[in-house]
Amino acid sequence: MTETDTPTSSIFALRTTANREDQVVTFVASNAEKKGLGIYAVIRPHGMRGYVFVEAASRSDAEQAAYGVPYAKGILPNHVEYKEIEHMLEQVKKEVNIRKNDIAEIISGPFKREKAKIVRVDTTKEEVIVELLEAVVSIPITLKMDAVRVIRRDDEEFDEMA
Repeated sequence: MTETDTPTSSIFALRTTANREDQVVTFVASNAEKKGLGIYAVIRPHGMRGYVFVEAASRSDAEQAAYGVPYAKGILPNHVEYKEIEHMLEQVKKEVNIRKNDIAEIISGPFKREKAKIVRVDTTKEEVIVELLEAVVSIPITLKMDAVRVIRRDDEEFDEMA
């Protein structure tokens, strides 16, 4: 290989035990570093359970990095094209514009299509606590930020009165 050649890499899907993806990412990255493998990235896509993606110089490097890792079940036979997972990576860049007292619509889960008031926003956990507007008794419900869509701002009401 000459200096002008760029190293080629492939993305491989690694099956994992659901809800153990973060641990697998840590172990795979550690293995790759210890063994000096050609691993360029280990990706845990937001909202996808049971899989992590490993960008590696070769299938062999990816398999060696995953070998002996707890909760790792194995590399899938085909490599993954970047365009197949690109939409999962875009969410990290998105700026979250949810504030306390906003009125939101729940867009997923058992309370889908219900209107709720945002009581608290936890950006580190990417969660919001809401209270349903049409409920007789207000019960706080914790949801992921991507499970709500803001439909009205609290400060817009004050602007209309002025």
